[in-house]
Amino acid sequence: MIRFLLRFIGFCLLATAFFFFVYDGERTIANQHVVYIKVDEMWAMVDQTSLNLAQAWLKQKALWAWDPYVQKFLDLPTWAVLGVVAMILIVLGRKKKPLIGYARN
Repeated sequence: MIRFLLRFIGFCLLATAFFFFVYDGERTIANQHVVYIKVDEMWAMVDQTSLNLAQAWLKQKALWAWDPYVQKFLDLPTWAVLGVVAMILIVLGRKKKPLIGYARN
């Protein structure tokens, strides 16, 4: 059941990543330069208060990681981050290959 749930969420995120990829591609063609929606912009569109709370918490607890790591992560394209998370969930939810020639205990 958990594998099905992981794969289902993974495929939904993969479809969402594909949507944002096409949307960013269409905006790039229309503007004639590379345009993409950043993760922090999308998070702000969904829920601004949780973004502010997460930023404040990270700055308080892990200030050393804010500028070099988290800020770079929030500047990535949304479709890339969703695609990577989707691939991880799909791989975690895949069925195990049967062992041929070995007995399972």
